[in-house]
Amino acid sequence: MTIPLAILFFLLGLIFGSFYNVVGLRLPQNIPFANDRSICPHCKHQLTWYENIPLFSFLIQRGKCNHCKKSISYIYPTIELLTGVLFALSYYIIGFQLELITALLLVSMLMIILVSDINYMLIPNKVLLFFLPFFILMRVVVPLDPWGSALIGAIIGFGIIFIIILVSRGGMGAGDMKLFGVLGIVLGTEKILLAFFLSCVIGSVIGAVLILFKLIKRKQPVPFGPYIVVAAIITYFYGDSLINWYFNLLI
Repeated sequence: MTIPLAILFFLLGLIFGSFYNVVGLRLPQNIPFANDRSICPHCKHQLTWYENIPLFSFLIQRGKCNHCKKSISYIYPTIELLTGVLFALSYYIIGFQLELITALLLVSMLMIILVSDINYMLIPNKVLLFFLPFFILMRVVVPLDPWGSALIGAIIGFGIIFIIILVSRGGMGAGDMKLFGVLGIVLGTEKILLAFFLSCVIGSVIGAVLILFKLIKRKQPVPFGPYIVVAAIITYFYGDSLINWYFNLLI
């Protein structure tokens, strides 16, 4: 039953991923969600019901709006696909345990943040505040070992970025700081440090490649949120293996 259920979670992820696109695009701009269907970003034409089908509509329309024929960004179907894959991966790795709820909540929050930060270089406080009580509740129900690791992880995650902001005078944003604080609750003490390290490494490598190919300028501001998202996902699912691998190298 593992594979069929993983496929079911994948399909659920596609549906939720479409919704997360809308939240990530509308929430930072305070655009109301009330019963409005999605619109083409170019001509503002309201999409029909079949044009709102996650991922498949993008493939059927060959990446173009049926109304104005302009290309639609690959970001949106990518978010849908990524959410589907991560929902399926969450079930495949964790199974039907309470921790699965934490995994799905984490993926959901990170996908919304990914859309928002890519488009606006902004991590909305409303998103973090919405998910925060759920993560606290889950860490009470399914505590980390040791129990205080979630609280210490939150303090460390928040504190590291706070110090960087002070020292660099704005090298990172307050949204990154708050995000690391929330992630600390989910990941705990050791893993939040790993997530911070991985986000810096991933950001440095990708940044160097973008500069090398002149896709961005050396001092051009870029969103750091996507690197945090990738690092957090890797750390949540594979952090224990990476930490054990590292310490085995030292022995």
